[in-house]
Amino acid sequence: PISSISLSSFRAPVSFHAHLPPFLISHAHPPPPAAMSAFLGYIYSFFKGYAALVVALYMLSYVVPKAAFGARVLASYISLAVAAAWGVFASIFLKLIGEQGIAQWMTGRFLYYIMAVTTGVTFEVIDPNHILDNTRPAVFVGNHQTELDVLMLGTMFPKYCSVTAKASLKKTPILGWFMTLSGSIFIDRKNTKDAKDAMAGAAEQIRKRNQSVYMFPEGTRSYAKDPVLLPFKKGAFHLAVQAGVPIVPCVVANYSHVLYLKGLIFNSGKIPVKVLDPIPTTGLTAADVDELTRKTRDLMLEELVSLTEKAQGRPMKVTHDVPSAKTTGTDATDTISAL
Repeated sequence: PISSISLSSFRAPVSFHAHLPPFLISHAHPPPPAAMSAFLGYIYSFFKGYAALVVALYMLSYVVPKAAFGARVLASYISLAVAAAWGVFASIFLKLIGEQGIAQWMTGRFLYYIMAVTTGVTFEVIDPNHILDNTRPAVFVGNHQTELDVLMLGTMFPKYCSVTAKASLKKTPILGWFMTLSGSIFIDRKNTKDAKDAMAGAAEQIRKRNQSVYMFPEGTRSYAKDPVLLPFKKGAFHLAVQAGVPIVPCVVANYSHVLYLKGLIFNSGKIPVKVLDPIPTTGLTAADVDELTRKTRDLMLEELVSLTEKAQGRPMKVTHDVPSAKTTGTDATDTISAL
């Protein structure tokens, strides 16, 4: 009878499997338990060795202070990797339950706690008027110093806020997936002539989602040893005007005493970041963007100097000279751009 026929007799011929795509073949023939066990063993050994190297460098730093630089760099990389993996899974879950807007906030907080332990670096948010919690939507703008600003975002990022990124990043494995799943605002400059046109779609998304964005108007990292600001690009300000939302300046004190790559300095420490009062854009047009940009930069530069003086305990000089990329060593390939 048919019921007695063994299902094992229905096997696809070898030639059939030969024509399957590689990823389907891997699903048709999952790795044996021994192979999976060996793979997990390699992963465990890698992380065990990585952690041992970090601990060894931290111990060596008591004799050779520069070793602390290597220890914290390695600790930062592994912290970012763990946080990114967490972020992908968290974003998938939050998207399923309709809370995609808090994905980047949740991932950022996770990174904050990890790096506080692994590097001893924290950021202190000064927001006496609770602007982060009560202003939405808005375009938050901040100064951009080093890669450590990722931790700064993790510390002060409000809920229902995302970074902006080039549309081309959507296709980047892992990073692009996370940014898409977590609701990042993507901006396409490929088919537009200026920042104003590129921001039109982003402004519509901000209004539709009731979502804030965080941008670095300098467009790249300054790597500056002193409290300076690079020239501001106008993309963030066009975006705020088109969306009809306020600009909220956020100023991070210069932290070259904590991280200064040229000097191989990477110390533990607490870095202040201050949230300034929102700057309304109601009634403004594209003709007002130049003045809005200048006004915001002047406010941020003044606060940057004041905040750095308090953080480092030494007087600073305000310079309105605009530094160049050559003098500060800026990275022109920054992936999260202010356009």
